[in-house]
Parts: sequence; structure tokens; C-alpha cells
Amino acid sequence: MRERIEINPEVMQGKPVVRGTRVPVELLLRKLSEGASFEELLNAYPRLTADDIRACLVYAADAIAHESVLAPSSR
Repeated sequence: MRERIEINPEVMQGKPVVRGTRVPVELLLRKLSEGASFEELLNAYPRLTADDIRACLVYAADAIAHESVLAPSSR
């Protein structure tokens, strides 16, 4: 799935996009969070496939998996 996402400083200011498009991962994630279905996204962005959308979810999960969470200190 990772090969479906690319980061290129020449495309969308280096934001992660679906490879070969100018469709940002962030846009698709936001649309999904607002309730858009895969079918709606595929209709709106005909160059995408369901695997491209799943790759965005994998990309987001991987990004979060490598985050460090700092708990507030108790005084």
C-alpha cells in the first residue's frame, strides 16, 4: 500500500498525495471523517481506486503509530 502514496516537493507543496494525482491524503481522510463513502470518493475522483483510499488509511495509521504521546506532568 505504501507505494500508492508519494511525497514530492513539486506536488501540493510536498504534502502526501495519491501517487500520480494531486489528491492529498489529508483531503481524503477529512472527507471520510465527514461521512463520505468510498463510492462517493471514487465518483468524485475518478482516477482513484478503492486501494488508493485504503492506502491513505494505512498511511495515517502508520503516521500515528510512530507518534510519541507526552502525558502532562502532575504537580
